[in-house]
Amino acid sequence: MNILTFDIEDWYNCDFISGDFDWDKFDYCLDKAFMPVLDEMDRRGLKSTCFCLGWLAEKHPDIIKEIARRGHQIGCHSYQHELSFRFTPEQFKDDTLKSKHLLEDAIGQPVEVFRAPGFSITEKNPWAIDTLVEMGFKYDCSVFPAEHDYGGMPHYGASEPTILKTRAGNTIKEFPINVHSVMGKHIVFSGGGFFRFFPYSIIKKWAKQSPYMMTYFHPREFDPSTPKVKSLPLKRKIKTYINVSGNFNKWQKLVTDFEFVNVAEADRKLDWDKARVIEL
Repeated sequence: MNILTFDIEDWYNCDFISGDFDWDKFDYCLDKAFMPVLDEMDRRGLKSTCFCLGWLAEKHPDIIKEIARRGHQIGCHSYQHELSFRFTPEQFKDDTLKSKHLLEDAIGQPVEVFRAPGFSITEKNPWAIDTLVEMGFKYDCSVFPAEHDYGGMPHYGASEPTILKTRAGNTIKEFPINVHSVMGKHIVFSGGGFFRFFPYSIIKKWAKQSPYMMTYFHPREFDPSTPKVKSLPLKRKIKTYINVSGNFNKWQKLVTDFEFVNVAEADRKLDWDKARVIEL
């Protein structure tokens, strides 16, 4: 099972470093970067899950409405795109609920799936899973079971669809990022800078060996002319902008060689009675 997802952010939303959230001063480039991708998915009959910022639903609701109009599932990607473990539980709930309500108001439909910015639900803040359940989310896509700049949850071992069970007894269906094991090391290849770094021949080989693949892409990855955040540290800048030129063609190869569904369709296809249950 292969799942197609996008994190809908504009080019300036990826800055976790400066703490500058005064985004109104930046040029809005999201439509230019993402509309060709939407058109290509229309041509291929693909439906994805798009994790959208509440800030965008508030400031630029037309792009959220257009994504939904074309039949893609809308997910919540927070309001401010702040790392979740930097919040207190109360702040996390306020930020997420604000985003959920703005997105639901924009599309007129429930928003039931969540992905934390930077995959930042980690061992530092497992309480966030309880909070998501309380807010009515049915699915989470925040687990990154490998080494990562912002933590990840490797000790839980979830690299395929899993049911997470909290200490409070709440459960949520988890669609984590998948990994490929090389000499005992977990390697991510299905999205972001990882997808852009590895040659496509390697990605195709690993994808064929994976019973489950969760992709994640960002609009800025498909348009080399998109502005770049100058304040990012060198390591983060390399990961964010490596091999953007040609990435659209690379993505086209992926969606040609493999069949994809969105999270909602994956949920309908899976036999959850056979899924692994992980207690947090």
